[in-house]
Amino acid sequence: MKRTSAARIGMTCLAATSAIGAGTVTRAAFAAGRTGRRIERAAGYQRPAKESPDSWRSEEDRVGRTRQISYRSVVSLAHPVEPTMPIWPGDPAVVFTNVATFPNDGFFLRNFSMGEHSATHMNAPNSFHADGEDISSYSAEQLVVPLVVIDARAQSAANSDYALTVQDVRNWERANGRIKAGSVVAMLTGWEDKWNNPTAFFGQDANGLHFPGFASETTHFLLTQRRVGGVGIDTHGVDPGQDTSFATNTEVLEQQRIVLENLTNLDKLPLRGTTMAIGAIPLKGGSGSPLQVLAFVP
Repeated sequence: MKRTSAARIGMTCLAATSAIGAGTVTRAAFAAGRTGRRIERAAGYQRPAKESPDSWRSEEDRVGRTRQISYRSVVSLAHPVEPTMPIWPGDPAVVFTNVATFPNDGFFLRNFSMGEHSATHMNAPNSFHADGEDISSYSAEQLVVPLVVIDARAQSAANSDYALTVQDVRNWERANGRIKAGSVVAMLTGWEDKWNNPTAFFGQDANGLHFPGFASETTHFLLTQRRVGGVGIDTHGVDPGQDTSFATNTEVLEQQRIVLENLTNLDKLPLRGTTMAIGAIPLKGGSGSPLQVLAFVP
């Protein structure tokens, strides 16, 4: 879930838009309705005080404890970037243009243009908060994090609008132990199997988009009770397709934590124990960035 800005890399800037169906919240429409909007919260909710970007880390991490990553394999969690991949309705198309070729120039070079929130990507605070930081503000330290995976494929298959619950988190912890502070919690929905079919991936109809995500109360629980470093998912948004308030994006990015969307290969990871390295492009002023994401599997 993101804004209308696009990353334009190369010598020319190209843009195209996809068709917008009934019931879809485009970025422009979302931005127009943001002013004065309050996200509905559970009774008694209080807006958290703004914290420093690493305030959720344990004390031993913040004081510079030596850390090691032990792994047996490395798994990419990023989809290849190509023009045919699913693009959020109304966002710029992915366009590649040859700038130099071997017959003409003796080498090969392309220009490409795409939205900052396309492909596997990370959202920045300024995509949902006017006073938020840009994608280049994340430190290298913030982008190497523990990863836990909550498998919600059965629930998502039964209900394409499924929202991960606090009870789902508690059930996961009952089997796997308490989620460590600073972890990114990834929701495995099985939606990557629809990646090559954009129509199925978005599930768009007259009532909008249909794909699973995090319930807002679950996100609040993870941030306040487990002090997680962020959330991720294999759909096009951490907010369910039917959540037009984008509550999870808004609350996570309010604290400059991590939001990852369009992840892949989560099913190839253990439920806990993986270390993730997030390769965000430090675009100055950027509202997000396409990614390479590497998972170091113990």
